[in-house]
Amino acid sequence: MKASPTLTNNLQAVLADLIELHVQGKQAHWNIVGTNFRDLHLQLDEIVDAARQFADDTAERMRALHALPDGRSSTVAESTSLAQFPEGLISTKDAIERIVAALEAAVGTMRKVHDEVDEEDPTTADLLHEFIAKLEQFAWMVNAETMKPTASVTAPDSK
Repeated sequence: MKASPTLTNNLQAVLADLIELHVQGKQAHWNIVGTNFRDLHLQLDEIVDAARQFADDTAERMRALHALPDGRSSTVAESTSLAQFPEGLISTKDAIERIVAALEAAVGTMRKVHDEVDEEDPTTADLLHEFIAKLEQFAWMVNAETMKPTASVTAPDSK
């Protein structure tokens, strides 16, 4: 199978976000300070490792489909959906908010392209399912660092 331009562009968008997620995770990892530093420091390494592996899986899938992945820093900077991460030291609380937002943005891109990917190549959509599940789990776990035990949990819509 040879990827169409649509499939190639969709996977490139996922790839750019995963590369940027990896870079932002390391930036946070190196510069966080504050309460629960060590726990978040270690958790960020888990996120970085997953993002790197998912980026590699995406790029290799693209090559298997005769598409050309572009992981150059200039391409990633121009095309990622993740907000820019600040320079310098960052509190654990602020880092948590930013990392959760980055995880949710990466998942948002995957969900946005999912149906078109699935229509052309269900095998590649299966990869997206795996990535989404793990990144959403990370977002929940990181976000739990700042949640209060009185926080309400929204029940799924009953229709």
